[in-house]
Amino acid sequence: MAVTPPPQLVDAVGTGAATALTQFVFFVIAFLGVYLAGKLFVRPVFDRGLRRRNLDSHARKPLQKLLTGIIVFVAISVAFRFAGYGDFLTSLATIAAAATLAIGFAMQDVIKNFVAGIFIYTDEPFRIDDWIEFDGYSGVVEDISLRVTRVRTFDNELLTVPNSQLTDGVIKNPVAKETLRLKVMFGIGYDDDIDRATEIIMEEAERHSDIMADPGPSVRLIELGDSSVGLQSRVWIANPSRSDFVKIRGEYTTAVKERFDEEGIDIPYPNRTLSGSIDVESDLEGVSIE
Repeated sequence: MAVTPPPQLVDAVGTGAATALTQFVFFVIAFLGVYLAGKLFVRPVFDRGLRRRNLDSHARKPLQKLLTGIIVFVAISVAFRFAGYGDFLTSLATIAAAATLAIGFAMQDVIKNFVAGIFIYTDEPFRIDDWIEFDGYSGVVEDISLRVTRVRTFDNELLTVPNSQLTDGVIKNPVAKETLRLKVMFGIGYDDDIDRATEIIMEEAERHSDIMADPGPSVRLIELGDSSVGLQSRVWIANPSRSDFVKIRGEYTTAVKERFDEEGIDIPYPNRTLSGSIDVESDLEGVSIE
């Protein structure tokens, strides 16, 4: 025997479904309306304001991401109200209070890296396209996000580094300033003319077009090694990059080596002299040799 539900229950279910569907449609319409308005009108105005302040891409990118997050948050808040779901902020506070403990444990590293990313953007220890060295690694910064930084090594490997690792440790940024000093060591023999070797090193530094005249190059005797006298040259290059550093250092070292060869100045290699005697005793008794 079939049981027929009361007409009042059927009407209530149908009305509830229709109301829920209507609210959902209103939510989607309101969300898309506010979101598109933000993307089409607010975002372009915001971008023009950033460009007027002469901010580079390093500074604009996180601010643009932050604006997108704000637009989404506002769109959801308005859509909640428009659809009759209630106050989004109140609902959000209730959900957040219930999930804070679990999320806090689960997202410790994420939050730590997020905060570190903010410090990287504000303190600017390095920028995109900078050459940096850290924890035994070195490479060029390709991208900085609020959680990780991507570094391309000189072997063409891509490192994805958590931001906290870059803020907790020591980072070397050789190209942070407009100039970079190179130190190149040359070893000559103890019998060679130190003054003449110094003159050659200085002349080749002054001759190289990419080595700065101000500050000028300098040469100092800094080491009396086991087999050589160490002369350290200090030169400066402008607008440095990793490729400039390697190229200039190589060309400069090659030029000095060729001049040393022409002038008969030795670049000695380590050697050791062994002295002493070896006593060999042999008991030939009972041995016959035919």
